[in-house]
Amino acid sequence: MPRTQRDLREACLAEGMAIIASDGLEKLSLREVARRLGVSHQAPYKHFASRDHILAEMVSRAFDAFAAFLDAHPKSEDPDQDMANMAKDYLRYAHEHPLEYRLMFGTPLPDGQAFPEMMAKAKHAFSLLVSGLKRKARLSGQARSDEAVLLDALVIWSSLHGLASIKSSSVIRTLDLPTALIEGSDLHIIRGFSALIASADPNLSH
Repeated sequence: MPRTQRDLREACLAEGMAIIASDGLEKLSLREVARRLGVSHQAPYKHFASRDHILAEMVSRAFDAFAAFLDAHPKSEDPDQDMANMAKDYLRYAHEHPLEYRLMFGTPLPDGQAFPEMMAKAKHAFSLLVSGLKRKARLSGQARSDEAVLLDALVIWSSLHGLASIKSSSVIRTLDLPTALIEGSDLHIIRGFSALIASADPNLSH
């Protein structure tokens, strides 16, 4: 049993993640957290007003960790290599932290207006990709509007998310693809980003 209120708060968060991992998001409740921790059913409410509050905190922490993971590489003089490193880290995070990744991108989230801190953490993670693209355009002498950069970011994000999701599913195994091809798909899609961005019309708005 947690010994202090801080211990209890952290224990609630850890147990909440464990519930989602073992039984799915639909089983998460403060009452179930309390039951598994062996504390009174009112104890978690001292730290979280509702199920959405504990979920929002877990999501916020996941986005924090995700952003730190993406931002861990020191910046180089080669913006293409920096973007490739970020893409590799994205796919590695999805593989090494499937629960947190699913929590961020595969579950219904609490209302963003009610939990602005959670939304700020999510936007920060996305901003790392946007900033990297802006730096690439600047160092490459490309004139790209903010809208064009955001479109590039959405294309890259959706491509990485799609590949990460497919590789984590059982569907890909039904295709009987060579292991080397599946393992090489990361590099293939990363190499395609520069060509895709370079071929995009920076004046295209719709």
